[in-house]
Amino acid sequence: MKVLVIGGGAREHALCRSLSQDPAVTELHCAPGNAGIAQVAAVHPVDQLDGAQVAALAGRLGAGLVVVGPEAPLVAGVADAVRAAGIPVFGPSAAAAQLEGSKAFAKDVMAAAGVPTARSYVCTTAAEAAEALDAFGAPYVVKDDGLAAGKGVVVTSDREAALAHAAACERVVIEEYLDGPEVSLFAITDGTTVVPLQPAQDFKRALDGDEGPNTGGMGAYSPLPWAPAGLVEEVLETVLQPTVDELRRRGTEFSGLLYAGLALTSRGTRVIEFNARFGDPETQVVLARLRTPLAGVLLASATGTLDQLEPLRWDEGAAVTVVVASEGYPAAPRTGDPIEGLAEAEADGTAFVLHAGTTAGEDGRVLSAGGRVLSVTATGADLAEARGRAYAAVDRISLKGGQHRTDIALKAATA
Repeated sequence: MKVLVIGGGAREHALCRSLSQDPAVTELHCAPGNAGIAQVAAVHPVDQLDGAQVAALAGRLGAGLVVVGPEAPLVAGVADAVRAAGIPVFGPSAAAAQLEGSKAFAKDVMAAAGVPTARSYVCTTAAEAAEALDAFGAPYVVKDDGLAAGKGVVVTSDREAALAHAAACERVVIEEYLDGPEVSLFAITDGTTVVPLQPAQDFKRALDGDEGPNTGGMGAYSPLPWAPAGLVEEVLETVLQPTVDELRRRGTEFSGLLYAGLALTSRGTRVIEFNARFGDPETQVVLARLRTPLAGVLLASATGTLDQLEPLRWDEGAAVTVVVASEGYPAAPRTGDPIEGLAEAEADGTAFVLHAGTTAGEDGRVLSAGGRVLSVTATGADLAEARGRAYAAVDRISLKGGQHRTDIALKAATA
């Protein structure tokens, strides 16, 4: 099978890495890709928001499967254009991707499906926002209704800051604050059958101790030794399957990756948000533990045959990802700096480096080209070993002004 992956971040590098190891994949392509992806796949220029361009590229390559990585192309309808060209595609339609594209739509679906989530108000004026904030009290949770690259949520006890974020967005969802640890659970679905993956936890804040501004994610780990027994089965029954069933009932079948961001609150499991694609950086650790070849799983989703899939096989060990970000991230990331030590980071075979925001310089050196630059990932027999290997690899990498958290998976590994 020839596979084309759309996107150019660490999530897509993780997907390409797994697909490159699948013996069923005879050719692997990525558009637009990045400097790291180019080592495992043929990369091609493309406007990833242009469905006609993506479909034409897939046709020229003779792709038997297109995997759409980021959320923006999904919301823009790229998967629809590829399907219309008769090519199997992993990723939901534009209508179904509104589950991520509009938090208000997601709340409506959850209400209809009986999915447990935070109480909320949808606000379009300053007066509505002020009333909603006062109704819930601090800490305030204010979410941009639309896509915001993982940075559209403000959680603060500062009412003025909450109002300012609301004012900067056309429409916001203001929610009650959910206590308890957060869990990311992915599920692959063909619109009927739902196959959950292994849970992970990511770290949204920029600085150690969950301080600093929200980011797209500074690291992740899997498995979660502290998670309650039966969590995956519970979420499948109360969240994932009801949501997929409700969308199918509406005539908006969801096929692809359904991501549930969960809070394990004192009152039970609640959905914080849905995404319509693999999460970044959780994908890096979840795929590092997946032993079932990936291409067949994604193709089964694209072709409606997930019910025929054998149970997924998983590595019983652990995986940890540490994100190396550029100076100034997330507010004003610096780019264009050379990255050294990439080969050394992978030299002993216990860790691998996934590229997020990189490009190849004219002299062949790898340069930083975004806020989150690398996802350094390692596996091990347990979290402590995987964590040690990941940080040892990070220490071998040099990026001027580069920053990373030092506490990824620390509590879980030392509990």
